[in-house]
Amino acid sequence: MSEGATNPGAEDAPLGDDSVLPFQLDALDLRGRVARLDRTLDRILTQHRYPPSVCALLGEATLLAAMIGQAMKLRYKFSIQAKGEGPVSLIAADYRPGEGGVGPAEMRAYAQFDPEATPETMDDPYSLLGEGLFAMTIDQGPRMTPYQGLTPLVAGGLTACAETYFAQSEQIATRFTTAIGQAAEPGGARRWRAGGVMLQHLAEFGESAQAEAEKRGPSGEDGLMTAQDVADLGDQSEAWNRANILLDTAEEIELIGPHVTPERLLVRLFHEETPRVYPAQAITFGCSCSREKVSDLLSKYPENAVREMTTEDGDITADCQFCGAQYRFALDEVIAV
Repeated sequence: MSEGATNPGAEDAPLGDDSVLPFQLDALDLRGRVARLDRTLDRILTQHRYPPSVCALLGEATLLAAMIGQAMKLRYKFSIQAKGEGPVSLIAADYRPGEGGVGPAEMRAYAQFDPEATPETMDDPYSLLGEGLFAMTIDQGPRMTPYQGLTPLVAGGLTACAETYFAQSEQIATRFTTAIGQAAEPGGARRWRAGGVMLQHLAEFGESAQAEAEKRGPSGEDGLMTAQDVADLGDQSEAWNRANILLDTAEEIELIGPHVTPERLLVRLFHEETPRVYPAQAITFGCSCSREKVSDLLSKYPENAVREMTTEDGDITADCQFCGAQYRFALDEVIAV
């Protein structure tokens, strides 16, 4: 571990819960993130009482959003969405950086699904999405046009979709490993926890390497590029393969924690590469909904549509799908009557 990093052997080492730890492996020309979500994820998953099968999908998406979002230069919001034609029709997770670049980042997430067609548990929750699209959106704020990248839902889960996106759209070799589960301290209540590691190759490729890649063609599903296709460009595949072999040794209990800190996990996986770490980003639950935003949205609807939304009491109600907040308006607050 480089100078200034937390001492992995220290008695008072922080657990690293609800945080994203950036790191770099200079010897392999790789950067990465270690994410650990605890209370933030538990609140997201339990406030709507999602079944465990949906929790597994939403937990994976939230973990990916934390790692990818923290790695970007964001001013406003990064989002992941998976839209499918199966019993689970939508998985959505948002990451917002700390205000002014300081303070904890905020996360929220929600799912849309058919309760009657969605089993409580299953070995492959990802299959509940069926065919569909995977989207990553960078929103830099008001008066800025969001950037959105799309790829099909591919075999292997949401992590495979994210890896495919980076390979196909950005030509960056990217690898994720994630774990989601419930755990409890002795005598404590069970809580959802998740942990993961993200690796990205920093190499840049010239025109000759690009031409060779086009000649070989992509090896992924539906003719899409894979992380290995990108890593094979130039002469960087050996370093990429070594990093993946080491990452494959990460155990679920190490990823989820809490007894193995992110720093200790990095040292255990990549001690020969001397990982260089940066200050961790704290994560907390946060929703950007507000009464003012809902009122502004309602004001854009035609008057006849607004009147159709009224309850028997003559009020208009709106619920936030992310945090469950309920807003109630009198009709004359929305339209002039």
